[in-house]
Amino acid sequence: MDPLTPDTSGLTAAELTPRVHVVCAEPSIANHFLAELRDVEVQRDSLRFRRNLQRLGEIIAYRISSQLSYTDKTVQTPLGESSSKQLRDFPVLATVLRAGLPFHQGFLNYFDQSPSAFVAAYRIEGTAQVQVQVDYLSAPRLDELVLILADPMLASGKSLVQTYRAMLRFGTPRQVHIAAVIASPEGVAYVTREIPEATLWVAAIDEKLNAQAYIVPGLGDAGDLSYGSKL
Repeated sequence: MDPLTPDTSGLTAAELTPRVHVVCAEPSIANHFLAELRDVEVQRDSLRFRRNLQRLGEIIAYRISSQLSYTDKTVQTPLGESSSKQLRDFPVLATVLRAGLPFHQGFLNYFDQSPSAFVAAYRIEGTAQVQVQVDYLSAPRLDELVLILADPMLASGKSLVQTYRAMLRFGTPRQVHIAAVIASPEGVAYVTREIPEATLWVAAIDEKLNAQAYIVPGLGDAGDLSYGSKL
């Protein structure tokens, strides 16, 4: 079996449900942003494409925020005092270059005091089996912190799992969230099996991976659509 086509046997929908949140399963403005991301006519506007990735990052960041830890705090207003909840600590925000940058910015807009981590990972084409290379990694310490690892497209899940394992050299997070815009069923099964401690948040789970391990119907290459075609 190709390493980018993980085995999904033995993993039922019931087993996935508690750990996988599909944001666009119910109607909301997120569905509109996702539809524009997919639309080949709208995709001609790279600024709008990046903005929609950012918007979905903001929406998923808000959803994840309900799973974080808070402390009670009293703040002084111009007219008195008010009891409030404030984040115990801001999560570390990690993403994969370059496609992940607009999506990452959406998370950073909400978690504006968060430290960031960046990974350069890419597929090595032209061999009998498609391989993934991780050749750059910059991260703060992770011990006992919350980690949010965001990548717009969760195809096979192999590069994301390799990225996460590489990050563990900086410590073991107390809580792990993985976020994607579009995922394949194969990628969801692989990631939930290989990173059992993580909670997965996606806007949509698509039909399948094709023979080249691209998501169908997907949306194309998020990096190229955001920043232009690469050589």
